[in-house]
Amino acid sequence: MSKKAPNDKAKAKSKAGSGDRTIALNKRARFEYHLVERFEAGIELQGWEVKAIRAGRANLTDGYAYVQDGEIYLIGAQITPLIQASTHVVANDRRTRKLLLHRHEIDKLIGRVERDGYTIVPTAMYWSGNKVKLEIALAKGKKEHDKRDTARDRDWQREKQRVMRRNNKDA
Repeated sequence: MSKKAPNDKAKAKSKAGSGDRTIALNKRARFEYHLVERFEAGIELQGWEVKAIRAGRANLTDGYAYVQDGEIYLIGAQITPLIQASTHVVANDRRTRKLLLHRHEIDKLIGRVERDGYTIVPTAMYWSGNKVKLEIALAKGKKEHDKRDTARDRDWQREKQRVMRRNNKDA
């Protein structure tokens, strides 16, 4: 009696169906801050917010996290409501949302923010299974000359890629 081989088509289809798990990125955070340490946090959402996120209506650009009463909250992140999904609720697109972290992670973040002058910025929002997760980072603000260095390095990398493509047409 022989064993059947696993169905390779089904596996390929499930991987292809998963798609891109990223909902929103905060590219501005990498430009404005030195990101020191990253954490994965759950986020407390209402039903209309999940529907809006599925439709791709989340924006983290102006968001940041703050500490209040031993908890961490996200403020300034925008989730634009869908008209058809939020008819029974008064939707506030920039409401304060609680972040869900382990106690030891919260204590570590609170210590670094209060003692060392760090700030907490959201860097990415993504799907983990059927839950929305938020990547937050401890960050120090960059000075103006650091931002210029970052822009110069980015431009140099782009130019280097152009030259490599131009000289390597066969590849």
